[in-house]
Amino acid sequence: MTSKVQDLKEFLAGTGPVALVEVAGTRGSTPREKGAYMLVSPIATYGTIGGGQLEYMTIDKARQMSGVLPSRKGMQPATVHRIDVQEVCATLDVPLGPEIGQCCGGRVEVLIRLVDGAMAADLIATAQAEEEHLPHLYIFGGGHVGKALAASVSLLPLHVVVVETRAEELEGITEAVETRLTAMPEEMVRQAPAGSAFAVLTHDHALDFLIAAEALKRSDTAYVGMIGSKTKKATFRNWFLKTASGSEAEFERLVSPIGGDAVKDKRPPVIAALAASEMMTALVQHQVKVGAEVA
Repeated sequence: MTSKVQDLKEFLAGTGPVALVEVAGTRGSTPREKGAYMLVSPIATYGTIGGGQLEYMTIDKARQMSGVLPSRKGMQPATVHRIDVQEVCATLDVPLGPEIGQCCGGRVEVLIRLVDGAMAADLIATAQAEEEHLPHLYIFGGGHVGKALAASVSLLPLHVVVVETRAEELEGITEAVETRLTAMPEEMVRQAPAGSAFAVLTHDHALDFLIAAEALKRSDTAYVGMIGSKTKKATFRNWFLKTASGSEAEFERLVSPIGGDAVKDKRPPVIAALAASEMMTALVQHQVKVGAEVA
């Protein structure tokens, strides 16, 4: 599994100075929220503050501050007001209107600072803390749909784990997610942190039933989904209620088929795209609900 924290460390350790470009304030409609940031080196960038001309202008300014790009006439429209400029810090106040080729209509205050050792350590520590608290998504099954789903969710702010009983099916899984080989996948359900999402799509219906039953018996999950048809869902319901000691209320939390049935397309990448949206929505809604309960 490749870690976003490791990617950040490698970027900060790259050749040349690095500037931190951070959204310090917003008014009206803007592409990113306060606190969003990106890093700019002489040859690359890491992260985004929303793209478009706003991002191009701040990248240019960051490289000017780093001493790797001379100031170029015309790169900073009159509508961009430099509030403060020092040797290692600058603040830009940018209206997002037609003057710079953007139509968001809001205004963004951008803080640009050259990154020193202390700032780099703070960025890494913050990234590590965020990574430790990412919602977990467990994908049971590394077949065609499992691989497609893992690829679809690998760029999302999630900790993704693909669980398999067959070693060969873990080959070809994107390196951006964690993989687990186990003879007892249902044990992974028991070990998962509260608020996790579970996507059940193994090669064996009996195994699907066992894993889904374990997940449904937990009351703290954000999402439990099982791939399959209406017939498979009905068969599972009968088994779950009569043999697995499940309740109707628990069964009602099952999402099956995953990804919904509005789009009649069974190709793995299509199922994966629809399911990824469904699961991310459920995870965000669960976090909001838990946050409201805590407050």
